Amino acid sequence: MKKAPLYSRSRASASVIEADAAPVASPPGRASRLGAFATRHERRLWAATVLLLVLAAIVFNGSFGPKEPALTFKQIDAAMRQSLDEKPLPSPATKAYDAVIGSVVRVVGLMTEGDDGSDDKANAQAERGVGTGVVIIDNGTILTNLHVINGAKRVKVTFMDGSESEAMVVSTQPQNDLAVLRAKTIPDDLEAATMRSTADLAPGDQVLAVGFPFGIGPSASAGVVSGLKREFRSPEGQQMLTNLIQFDAAANPGNSGGPLVTMDGEVVGIVTAILNPSRQRVFIGIGFAVPIENAAAAAGMPPF
Repeated sequence: MKKAPLYSRSRASASVIEADAAPVASPPGRASRLGAFATRHERRLWAATVLLLVLAAIVFNGSFGPKEPALTFKQIDAAMRQSLDEKPLPSPATKAYDAVIGSVVRVVGLMTEGDDGSDDKANAQAERGVGTGVVIIDNGTILTNLHVINGAKRVKVTFMDGSESEAMVVSTQPQNDLAVLRAKTIPDDLEAATMRSTADLAPGDQVLAVGFPFGIGPSASAGVVSGLKREFRSPEGQQMLTNLIQFDAAANPGNSGGPLVTMDGEVVGIVTAILNPSRQRVFIGIGFAVPIENAAAAAGMPPF
């Protein structure tokens, strides 16, 4: 007898199963399919398993292995102290000196011997006054004290690189004992000092006086601001200076005209006088400087 088909060819009878049809074999299960896949790729699966085990071992050792202990504050402090002992940091005064020294000049007022009424008519040049100046504009504009160059026939300045130049007097401000010079020749790398307002200057602030005391230098002396808005009358009583900065950094004849500098290396004043009740002209702990606002005005510069 002819065997009946499993499915009807017609769409209408496709779902009708003959009662006497042979049983249909069930499709292979998921477990059997995975087993077949494992059989076909056995070597690759073993290699992947080994690789995963190695990676797990590496992660395990990194996570739970011994770690370097964290440094304590005591250890950090000891390391910093050792580093500072091996290479100490420069002091604030040293930093201030390094910042301003390239702008400091030695100022000498010259006169022909015999011009002072003496009998010697030689044409040799004699020093009438020795002081200090500070470059405030890099075209060679220099601030100094008027009394350093007053009465001189010629003015000579010496820059920090050792070069010398004659200088002409541009302007003066007698009420503040200030003079503005302009050097005729200047170094190629001349730098002007940075000036700073005295508006926030206060007693106790550290300052540095840089100059040529008794012609020796450049020399630096550190101290503090002792007071503000002080007055000073010249020994001869001919002039009263007002609105001065009082400081205790050592200053002597020759410091006149030099910069008074903050620990940032910025100029806040021009050293102009020392209180000297004796005739020996030595520093007793009280010096005076003209605020840089007045000094800048003498050079025609705008106020801060």
